[in-house]
Amino acid sequence: MTETDDWAPDACTLPTSERPLRVAEFDDLFRLVLRSKRVHLTRLDLCLPADVESAARDLAQRESECCSFFTFDFDLTRDELVMRIEVPTSQADVLDALQVRTTR
Repeated sequence: MTETDDWAPDACTLPTSERPLRVAEFDDLFRLVLRSKRVHLTRLDLCLPADVESAARDLAQRESECCSFFTFDFDLTRDELVMRIEVPTSQADVLDALQVRTTR
């Protein structure tokens, strides 16, 4: 696996040819992360600027369609959006890889 697709699990149904674009979309979002916190082995919370809510929700919805093991939840305040990403224990390594990408 290459650095750009190392977090895509076998369970992902997104066509291989579309994965680099999806990774780039996540990387663009992750560049905006204000803070992140690994709440649990299976949950990562990302604090983002409030004005990216629409883009974050759209990306999360599309990701859930091809990787159904992801659960995304959002809380919006006036200034921040908290994006919660949860996975089953069996997919914790995918969450590990996502967390690494948020710190680049």
